[in-house]
Amino acid sequence: MRVLLTGSAGFIGSAVAAELRSHGHEVVEFDAYLPSAHGDSSGVRRDVRDGYALDEALKGVDVVCHQAAVVGAGVDALDAPAFASHNDFGTAVLLAAMARAGCTRLVLASSMVVYGEGRYRGADEVTRSIADLRAGRFDPLSDAGEPLSWEVVPEDAPLRPRSFYAASKLAQEHFALAWTRTTGGSVVALRYHNVYGPNMPRDTPYSGVAAMFRSSLERGEPPRVFEDGQQMRDFVEVSDVARANRLAVESSVSGFEAVNVCSGRPVSILEVASALSSAVGGPQPVVTGEFRPGDVRHIVASPAKARDVLGFEAGVAPRDGLAGFATAPLRATTGHTRPTV
Repeated sequence: MRVLLTGSAGFIGSAVAAELRSHGHEVVEFDAYLPSAHGDSSGVRRDVRDGYALDEALKGVDVVCHQAAVVGAGVDALDAPAFASHNDFGTAVLLAAMARAGCTRLVLASSMVVYGEGRYRGADEVTRSIADLRAGRFDPLSDAGEPLSWEVVPEDAPLRPRSFYAASKLAQEHFALAWTRTTGGSVVALRYHNVYGPNMPRDTPYSGVAAMFRSSLERGEPPRVFEDGQQMRDFVEVSDVARANRLAVESSVSGFEAVNVCSGRPVSILEVASALSSAVGGPQPVVTGEFRPGDVRHIVASPAKARDVLGFEAGVAPRDGLAGFATAPLRATTGHTRPTV
């Protein structure tokens, strides 16, 4: 198949491009080469917000694999326009271009962040107050004041974004859902959990936490772990994420389907930092007790639907993958540059 791949030069996009080509697909690459993600790059800049460029790129395309986005939890409210412009407006421009081209299939890179605080036993919705966080009470509490236990999150869980980035990813899904109903097209929204692996951006607050820990170790510093380090996550290696995209491209899904892309093997943030430290013989992590108000406590996915709908199961266990990631090459960027609108 001929696949238009947006964000093709990015951390995940480049892995998806290689996976698609290795299985005989023709890849049309499309990337804006934002300095905040790519540093000083000589690539041909094609912005997903440019409908004219998309009209040319979509000629003869069978399916679009949409990875292009400004990523990360954001540093502060000043990041909101960049998320809305690149992620939401960009997706709207892409969907309109697909309608003009008669291309009816989309694979959308979404995120676990759409679930907000995740799922807890015995509670419909949870919040964490600043007062509790400052007091070191990091777990969401029941009405009786007892810590709640987390549960795995299925795709039909309520969607309650907690950050500007999360809001932009949910808006992407809503645009895509409306597009399927308007055009009769199909969308597979892949809700990535914590993706890590070779070629991750380094030294930026918009990177994933695994890359931040790596950067600390390379400076000879211990990884700094927020809260008490017991936050539970699902870390999925980028080669598995690329395979999930290929399976979605090759699928016959109709309408709109959202699917978790995860390992199915939850680990704590402290375990992640410790695994990286041990792999390189570096200083052990420091648990700081610090917190960020937009962070969620636990978010762990159910992998069942990905297996049933796409035939996808992760092949890399987090502890094995993180040991390899400890010495994998990282991508140079312009550092702490705020993404531009």
